[in-house]
Amino acid sequence: MTATAVAAADVTRFSGSAAEWDAFVRRQPHWTAFHLHAWRDVVAKVFGHRTPYLAARDPSGELAGVLPLVLVASPVFGRFLVSMPFVNYGGPLGSPDAVRALADEAVRLADHEKVKLLELRSRTELPLDLPVSHRKITVVLDLPDTTEKLMKSFEAKLRSQVRRPAKEGIVVKFGRDQLSPFYGVFAQHMRDLGTPVQPRKLFTALADAFGEDFWVGCAWLGDIPVAGGCGFRWDREFEMTWASSLYAYNRLSPNMGLYWAFMERAVQEKLELFNFGRCSPGVGTHRFKKQWGSRDEQLWWYQHGARATNTPSPDDGAYSWGPRLWRRLPVPLANLLGPPIVAGIP
Repeated sequence: MTATAVAAADVTRFSGSAAEWDAFVRRQPHWTAFHLHAWRDVVAKVFGHRTPYLAARDPSGELAGVLPLVLVASPVFGRFLVSMPFVNYGGPLGSPDAVRALADEAVRLADHEKVKLLELRSRTELPLDLPVSHRKITVVLDLPDTTEKLMKSFEAKLRSQVRRPAKEGIVVKFGRDQLSPFYGVFAQHMRDLGTPVQPRKLFTALADAFGEDFWVGCAWLGDIPVAGGCGFRWDREFEMTWASSLYAYNRLSPNMGLYWAFMERAVQEKLELFNFGRCSPGVGTHRFKKQWGSRDEQLWWYQHGARATNTPSPDDGAYSWGPRLWRRLPVPLANLLGPPIVAGIP
């Protein structure tokens, strides 16, 4: 069956069950937590965005491909159709014909909705003719079967940095009860960076939706949370999707202790890959992630649109004034104003 035939006859809005969608996703070689159906309800509940999830079916009615999509609309930034917004991965999964057919339908939907940009954020190369952006990379670390081997793989300087927080009295705790302290650290750190913060209810919704596969941890100095992170476990991998630390405690390297604690947990749970998340090549966060002996993975973000070449970013000249102003806001005010703004920045 050709891609054109699939697109014409068998690509529709998905109306099946979450169980059917997720069972198909988990059979695909490059699936991620962000392809799972739970994201659909989280995005709709937290942000109110439309979620036109697409499905391609074979002649027997079985799924041949799926594509999660979110229409992000903002009066400030405009309209974008993204798979998946706010995170690193998405894009169509399935057979080559189904992937092409789903992308064709996404292009038609993007044109119909008059979006500035359609962006399909794939972790791997896809059989598509769309232009592709390589502006982002993911950094990953292959995990050994013991934490002792992992520690020995680090250079001496890094081992010293990893051990320092514990010597300074910093303790890392995991669990749902860490959501509130994590968000306190995260919100202050984002304000200090000059970036609007995601709403707190996003993280509560993710904890509800993903349960034990959504890890939250905080580094504590006495009764003060000084660093925090959270992310997703899927297949044989864990990704640190959000992480922050307070500048006032940088000399104690709490972020090093935090990352080590997450790595220890990943090894103990027999995972094979620690994913540091996306970044731009060559920036400070990239250097932080590379020091662990990790490797880069190029991302393949396929695009369609005549009115934008990328989604909005503070790095864009048109928005460069924003971070300078945002850093001046009191944290409570930034927390109040930030979520409605960031909802429109996919």
